[in-house]
Amino acid sequence: MFALALTGGIASGKSLFARMLAGLGAETIDADDVVRSLHCSGAPGAQAVAELFGASCLAPDGSTDRRRLAAVVFGDSAERRRLENALHPLIRSAILAWKNSPSKPGCALRVAQIPLLFECGWTSDWDASASVETADIDVRLSRMAGRGLSRAEALSRVASQLPAEDRLRRADFAIRNDSSAEALELLARHLFSETTHIRK
Repeated sequence: MFALALTGGIASGKSLFARMLAGLGAETIDADDVVRSLHCSGAPGAQAVAELFGASCLAPDGSTDRRRLAAVVFGDSAERRRLENALHPLIRSAILAWKNSPSKPGCALRVAQIPLLFECGWTSDWDASASVETADIDVRLSRMAGRGLSRAEALSRVASQLPAEDRLRRADFAIRNDSSAEALELLARHLFSETTHIRK
């Protein structure tokens, strides 16, 4: 089983790329889904948010009010670090538990989407890393606007990550998503072949 960490800039196409790999037979997990589960009512993430930032960052049902929390942490790097110090160990533990769990028969590749892979220093957990990047910032901002983020919120998210070229330089596989979905599909097929062949 080859274990790949997939990262990339926000709204650069890494989720689409992961779905393409899943279509080829890879098992996938998304750190964002793990984070969402941690912020449910009574979950460790929501409890940590209440302890760090107060009940005002919780919704009436006790889950994290992620919009309100984002307004706090993305405007203040020190507050963002406080949140990351509390949540990142929980996220890493959940992803590694998935990575080390039994796989489906015949599965040769597991892929974990981890947006802050390099920032967190988690590369040693994986056999290799890949980074998906889209050079056109306007394309990325448009995609984030479609998710309900204002331009200021989107730019704040981008600023919280490493520059794209840094990720591409650090990654074992550099995936440039500046063309068509068909071109990205070819890159997914190539990476799937490379990683499953490496493991064999």
